[in-house]
Amino acid sequence: MDSISRREAGKLFLAGASGVLAAGSDLLAAKKINSVVRGVQIGAQSYSFRDRPLDACIEAFRTAGLGECELWTGHVEPRDIKRNEVRKWHLNAPLSHFREIRQKWSNAGIKLGAYNYSFRADMSDQDLERGFIEAKELGVKVITCSSNVSVVARVDKLAQKYKMMIGLHGHDATDRPDEFSNPDSFERAMKGSSKYIGVNLDIGHFIAADGDPVAYLRQFHSRIVALHIKDRKKSHGANLPFGQGDTPIGEVLRLLRDQRWKMPANIEYEYGGSKPGLDTVAEVKKCYEFCRKALES
Repeated sequence: MDSISRREAGKLFLAGASGVLAAGSDLLAAKKINSVVRGVQIGAQSYSFRDRPLDACIEAFRTAGLGECELWTGHVEPRDIKRNEVRKWHLNAPLSHFREIRQKWSNAGIKLGAYNYSFRADMSDQDLERGFIEAKELGVKVITCSSNVSVVARVDKLAQKYKMMIGLHGHDATDRPDEFSNPDSFERAMKGSSKYIGVNLDIGHFIAADGDPVAYLRQFHSRIVALHIKDRKKSHGANLPFGQGDTPIGEVLRLLRDQRWKMPANIEYEYGGSKPGLDTVAEVKKCYEFCRKALES
C-alpha cells in the first residue's frame, strides 16, 4: 500500500465520518407515510390532536397513518404560556426551535404541508412578519390563517416578499363583516390582491354558514391551497361525526380525485369537544377511513 500524508489521512477520516453521520441520520428517519388515496392527499390539521403535546401529536399522526400535516401554532408554543404572552413569545423564540420541530416531523416520515399562523388586524407589522419567518424555518410555503378581512392587504405585501401562499380560513361568522365566512368575504379579500392570497376552505364551516362547498370548489379551485374536512349541520349547526352532518364530504373528495386537483384534504377533528372521553386517535382514524371509503367508491 502506498503511503499517504497526514493531511490526506485527515481528509479521508473526515469523509468517512461524514458518511457515518449521514447514514445515522437516515437510520433515525422513519419511512415516509403515504396517505394519498386515489390521488388525493389526506392529512390532518394538528389541532385535531390538541389534547396532547407535540411529540405525542406526531406519534398520533403515525398511529393514524397520516403522512401530511398542517401545523397549528399550539403545537409550537409552550403549552403553559398565557394568552396575553403568546405574541411576545413568538417574537423572542429562537429560530432553532422551529428548525428542530421541522426535523421531528421529517424524522417521523410526515410532511409539513402548511403552517397555521393567524394574522389579526391588531397585530404589529413585526408580529405579521414573524409568521412568515417561522414558516420559512419550518420548511413550508403555505400559511393558513383565521384572519380578519381588513388585514389582508398588509399580509399580501409580506406574502409577495417571501413568495408564500396564504390560505384564508373561514368560520360561520356571517354576522361579523371583518371575519371570513361566505363567498362574499373571500371575494372581498382576494379582489385586488396578488396571486399569493388564496383560500383554506373549511367545508364544514362553509356548510354551517349556508354555503355550497362543491360549487365554490368548482369555481375557485385555482385559489384554494388546502381543505379542512369536517362535518357540520347547516345554519350554524353542530360539529358531528363524519357522515352525520350536512357536509358533502364524499362529493368534495371525489371531485378532487376526478379533477386531479392537488390541494391536500386535511381532517380537522372537532366534534369530540362536546363528547369528553372519546379517544382522539381512534376518532381521527375513523375520519380517515370515511375519507378512504368515499374516495374508493
